Amino acid sequence: MKKNVYSVLKGTFLVSDDSFKNWRLILFLSALAVVMIASSHSADRKVHEIARLNEEVKELRSAFAESREKLMGLKMESSVRSKLKDRGVIPSGNPPKKIIVKSQR
Repeated sequence: MKKNVYSVLKGTFLVSDDSFKNWRLILFLSALAVVMIASSHSADRKVHEIARLNEEVKELRSAFAESREKLMGLKMESSVRSKLKDRGVIPSGNPPKKIIVKSQR
């Protein structure tokens, strides 16, 4: 046990006769660490992208609500009446009459 600890501390396990299996393990663990780090960075990038898109959705929703409110204001009868009053168009004093057509069969 003591010999193994000294071997690791001195690094002789990397240059001994059977060190090929040790190097393979070290290279495998290094490659695994690189893959894990890349995966973590990719996940972080996706989290930031999702947060940015959520902010954009909030902005677009508020712009939509604002434009819908403006449209409702423009469609109101009072605003239409006031804009057409300048052109001389006034609402009729007589209510509209319903025309009923009976089909002749």
